[in-house]
Amino acid sequence: MLPIAPLRHFIQKQNVFNLYRLAIRASRVIPDPIARKETISWIRAEFERNKHITDLDLVEDKLRAGRRELGQVLPYRRTQPHSRS
Repeated sequence: MLPIAPLRHFIQKQNVFNLYRLAIRASRVIPDPIARKETISWIRAEFERNKHITDLDLVEDKLRAGRRELGQVLPYRRTQPHSRS
């Protein structure tokens, strides 16, 4: 019987995908197409470099650091919940 991965694993995996998508979308503000392509390649390489990490606490730390660094390097808007008026 295969071991069952805990729910936390799947949640963190989704959080990693969300951060990746956010980083790619945030790179759209880079006006130079060559610089944008290089940035996207760098983002992908960073995610590839860290894909072997299985310690969920370390994944959480890296996600926090990634969000912080993304906010410092690329201007992006966090989506706000829609207000009902």
